[in-house]
Amino acid sequence: MSQDLLMALNAIEKERGIDKEILFEAIEVALMSAYKRNFNHATNARIEIKRDTGQIKVFRTYEVVDSINNADTEIILEEARELQPKIKVGEIIETEVTPKDFGRIAAQTAKQVVIQRIREAERELVYEKYVDRIGDVVSGTVQRFEQKNILIDLERAEAILPPVEQIPNERFRQGEIVRVYILDVKKTNKGPQIIVSRSHATLLKRLFEMEVPEIYDGVIEIKAVAREAGYRSKIAVVSINRDVDPVGACVGQKGARVQSVSNELRGEKIDIIQWSENQEEFIMRALSPAKVNHVEINTENKIARVVVPDNQLSLSIGREGQNVRLAAKITGWKVDILSESQIAELSKPEEPAEEETTVVEEEGTEKEEAAEEAPEEEVQTEDSPEDNEQISPEERDD
Repeated sequence: MSQDLLMALNAIEKERGIDKEILFEAIEVALMSAYKRNFNHATNARIEIKRDTGQIKVFRTYEVVDSINNADTEIILEEARELQPKIKVGEIIETEVTPKDFGRIAAQTAKQVVIQRIREAERELVYEKYVDRIGDVVSGTVQRFEQKNILIDLERAEAILPPVEQIPNERFRQGEIVRVYILDVKKTNKGPQIIVSRSHATLLKRLFEMEVPEIYDGVIEIKAVAREAGYRSKIAVVSINRDVDPVGACVGQKGARVQSVSNELRGEKIDIIQWSENQEEFIMRALSPAKVNHVEINTENKIARVVVPDNQLSLSIGREGQNVRLAAKITGWKVDILSESQIAELSKPEEPAEEETTVVEEEGTEKEEAAEEAPEEEVQTEDSPEDNEQISPEERDD
């Protein structure tokens, strides 16, 4: 039992990375419970495992007295001096009380404790490993599907990709390798729960850091990111080195770098714009690919009024307002877009209110006069036949 225990604990420490001392302490606690349950309910017992030999012993402590009142906790002086000749009354003595068949119980208990402790230690190691990686991008393998959740196998851990963190209309195959963003790590009764995302805006940022060496080295800085996962994104970059074009570096030769990121996100369109301290200029760039005439900003309310050519209005707004929405997110301004025609319409002087009143009154007068004349004509028309019937032929000849 002793040598087998040592060999098992040494192997676990080497393969699993679990400290052997943690296992020794856990086994001692479990053996103490087993001893009290099977042999003695006394509270003055102690279990000790020799770290070098693996030998298990049970000890009990007693108080040395002249006369015994409680045999479970006291020992008479004569018996105590057989073990320690110089001991005195009132001192504490410890004696070994290891049961003869305690080895079998110890082996069974040790096995159960080791298995349980291994699970707990592995869970703790996984938690400590991934809790420090919140905000990182990791690669995993699609393992299985549970309802609408996708379970992804990471190294020694399993992550959950919930529906709200998935890219709309994205489909996976079992065994497919995918990159995910670690959103959160929680402790649960069943072990650490790792929540990952494919729709988070920071995923786009991390992918560019991995793809563009200038960003990783700090030459180019990503200032802001706005994303509607699966459809379109905007990323604002600036270069610390004047000789380095931030947009060109992110796009890459023949668009290779940005295309690589887009492919990872299942063809998501990505607009790369150059960040500027000048807010008007930054807002104009944020509305690309649309061309903008000028921008007027209200600093107090943080509202930007943007004027665009008539043929650029729909492009600047985007499909279902997507372009202007992303521009507002990345700049932090509320963006109102107007075309040149709309501006011209708003600039027209309004007609005086009195003239409009006069016209309405004149029209009303004419209608009233027409209504008054109409009855007179109808009366004359109705009277004519009656007059003709009353005239005789003779009178008609005259």
